[in-house]
Amino acid sequence: MKIAIVGAGIVGVTTAYELASDGHEVTVFEQRSAAAEEASFATAGLLAPHLLSPWAVPGFGHALRLMGPHATLRLSGGLSRANWAWLSRWRSATHASSAPAAALERLAQYSQSRLQALAQRHELDFEASVGRLVLLRTEQERAQIQPALQVLRDSGVALREVDADIARQIEPGLSPEAPLAGAIHLPDARAGNCRLFAQLLRQGTQGSGVHFAFNTRIDRIGTTPVGVVVQGESDLRRFDAVVLCAGTASAALLPALGMRLPMAAVYGYSVSAPLRESTHAPQGSVVDVAQQISITRLGQRVRIAGGAELAGADAEHHAATLQRLYRTLNDWFPGGAQLSSGVQVWRGARPLLPDGAPVVGASGVPGLWLNTGHGAGGWALACGSARALADLMAQRAPEVPLDGLGMRQF
Repeated sequence: MKIAIVGAGIVGVTTAYELASDGHEVTVFEQRSAAAEEASFATAGLLAPHLLSPWAVPGFGHALRLMGPHATLRLSGGLSRANWAWLSRWRSATHASSAPAAALERLAQYSQSRLQALAQRHELDFEASVGRLVLLRTEQERAQIQPALQVLRDSGVALREVDADIARQIEPGLSPEAPLAGAIHLPDARAGNCRLFAQLLRQGTQGSGVHFAFNTRIDRIGTTPVGVVVQGESDLRRFDAVVLCAGTASAALLPALGMRLPMAAVYGYSVSAPLRESTHAPQGSVVDVAQQISITRLGQRVRIAGGAELAGADAEHHAATLQRLYRTLNDWFPGGAQLSSGVQVWRGARPLLPDGAPVVGASGVPGLWLNTGHGAGGWALACGSARALADLMAQRAPEVPLDGLGMRQF
């Protein structure tokens, strides 16, 4: 088939790879000038297990707080009607069953296996690290994450609850002065550089049935016939199928087709700094449950990621959130990163649906497919959802069940 993909983030690039591997002729349309320039640019880097990652699934591992200095979600510029409607749906999802969480974790595990296979096949060096500690400052935090731990155990994830002494043996750079009640050790958890992987994979698709059209915005999706209308053009470019992989830009194209996805751009931050002293820095990745912040080793850099705000794309960086990132790094790994020079600060959107799960599969409109709304899990879920979508488009049963991850009512 001749297939158009809208969006060249990590989800779009992996989807293009899988469809081209099946023999399709693929064109990827991207409004930016390169792959992985928006939501995939400087992510936290966390791969599977996904469920204990910050903002993985509503209600697992943290509670929603909207007010005060320790607010989980910051509301910039007041509470608009649209934001209030999304928040109401999001809050109701925090009391839902663990079924979506289990489906996401299965997809994340499958995705990691697929990613490792691709990296080995094409010899992709994407600054990967192995091992994760989920840090617990109090016994109350340990109690709060037990439902998530049970889902992980049921999914076959290797984990163990350890005390503070064992945690510091696993990650020797942890400050001995930081309050630590214990940790969850995930020995098989992985992390890596999302943008680097996307760019390496994109380079590998050149000459294999994939064409990338950068600096190209899609104005409209055609259904009879199927195709796309590029901004500045009047004629439809015809395709056999179209796949939307562009996050909030995908959601913006759907109302003209009579469909809506209640997707919000929940912005987060990351700070990437050069490694200062290896023994004082994380060897793998750690997650601070209370702060919903991750600290990840990426080659010769350390990346601190966290924060969540409902705000516009052009909003100024929130100084208090960035200070919290720096403070959390200093709490756990003082001296691990060089913060006086070479620091990259990034603010990017997480295209998040109220239940925290993406939409992967047929849209209900002939010829239109969706692989979007991955929220904080785009990197963790990309390779698996791309392979599963390619299987669905070929009318094959995916190797991983996608229960509850198709087009649904909110």
